[in-house]
Amino acid sequence: MNATLGQELPGEPRIIVGIKEPGIGRTGKIDCYYGIPPKQNLPAAKIVIGLSTYSDELTARTRVDESIEAERREGAKITEVDVGKQKGTLIEGKEEQLLIGSLGKSTFVVRNKQNFIPQAKLIAILPVLAQQSMTPPV
Repeated sequence: MNATLGQELPGEPRIIVGIKEPGIGRTGKIDCYYGIPPKQNLPAAKIVIGLSTYSDELTARTRVDESIEAERREGAKITEVDVGKQKGTLIEGKEEQLLIGSLGKSTFVVRNKQNFIPQAKLIAILPVLAQQSMTPPV
């Protein structure tokens, strides 16, 4: 994380394992919070990476599409970007920027909270973090 960002983040990463939500087809969820200053809580994280699994590929793609459309309705700028050999969607909202996409039955989201990463560097950094999150460890 620090190498990709080009700076050291404060605090220790925190991981939250979510619950299944059969009503939306979600079978698993994990969120990783990075850059939480000492004595602060999850909302203070600078970067949040979330991975979810769904019952099938269509459900995963549908969840991503619904999220993109909700952000578009709120006035966010939507741009398709490369995430390794696949595509993702960069969503630039007022309070955060995120990169979202799906790969098979899984979805990813990388959130840049409170404009931590400058706009000029979003396309250089968020896709790298997304690709790393979707790559199994060696």
